[in-house]
Amino acid sequence: MQITETVIDIPADALKVIFGQYDSYVRLMEKTLNVTVVVRDEGVKLIGIRSSTDKAASLLLKLSELVERGGEITRQQVEYALALSMDEKENVLIELDEDRICNTINGRPVKPKTLGQKRYTDAIRKKMIVFGVGPAGTGKTYLAMAMAVTAFKRDEVNRIILTRPAIEAGEKLGFLPGDMQSKVDPYLRPLYDALNQIMGPESYQKNFEKGLIEVAPLAYMRGRTLDNAFIILDEAQNTTPAQMKMFLTRIGFGSKVVITGDLTQKDLMPGVKSGLETALGVLKDIEDIGFCYLTSEDVVRHPLVARIVKAYDDYDREHKTKNGSSDEKENGYRKIRYNNDQRGRRR
Repeated sequence: MQITETVIDIPADALKVIFGQYDSYVRLMEKTLNVTVVVRDEGVKLIGIRSSTDKAASLLLKLSELVERGGEITRQQVEYALALSMDEKENVLIELDEDRICNTINGRPVKPKTLGQKRYTDAIRKKMIVFGVGPAGTGKTYLAMAMAVTAFKRDEVNRIILTRPAIEAGEKLGFLPGDMQSKVDPYLRPLYDALNQIMGPESYQKNFEKGLIEVAPLAYMRGRTLDNAFIILDEAQNTTPAQMKMFLTRIGFGSKVVITGDLTQKDLMPGVKSGLETALGVLKDIEDIGFCYLTSEDVVRHPLVARIVKAYDDYDREHKTKNGSSDEKENGYRKIRYNNDQRGRRR
């Protein structure tokens, strides 16, 4: 294999951002693409075999274009860009940067950061009902919230309704003090946090008091017809099939619905089938419903989160192969915990 040298021109200001603190980003590129990156007066010199230097040059130029457009460069973004470069899809970086949904109260742009997230936001724009299924950290709820706020500000909908089942995450919290709203607030806190970050506390409170934004447990949806609203059902893996059917039949004219969930984090009682899992099978052939499946590649939290998600996925696949269905095992573990809880109460 013949070693070649390629020189590209990148502005000095962009170079500082792309290289990262202590050149950490460029070291990652060198290791992944097996090239050497050297800064010279005439430009950035790339040393390696032709295929590697071509990928590195294309990637650096795309990252430079992102910086010139005002985009920020993070380690997670560099890692994802490297993964794209392996498939010669680095042009996607510009496409993702152009899809700005809205700005947070601090002026930070909210936009999809991966191809999976891009397909998810595009589906929300095109379909009346969208299921967003994937592990923690893939931006399912946050992006849906950003789309809801944008639609509300553009008068595409008259109100935003956010709901999730009020179910404990594998713990027994006992009786909570206060009125009904105080009791359900802890379950809905992630939704409040996202709204405050995107809209700002004052705007959120003002619209909340007017009844234009509603945050409520799923049980409150029964008996209602929801017209001209952007409705988000979060943590849908913790619904029962009856609850999911009840929710889906509340939808009225002019509404848009996003249902998010992670099938690997169910907190239902032993033997209870997830309403999300049932709906994915029952509704799969309905044309106006979109289904988006996000993976560990779409995780946009700390890079360690993506590795944790992938490790659990690998573990589940391995044990499903060796010991049968992981769902059956999990239900068995839940049954043991449930029986132990009942014995404790009887004592």
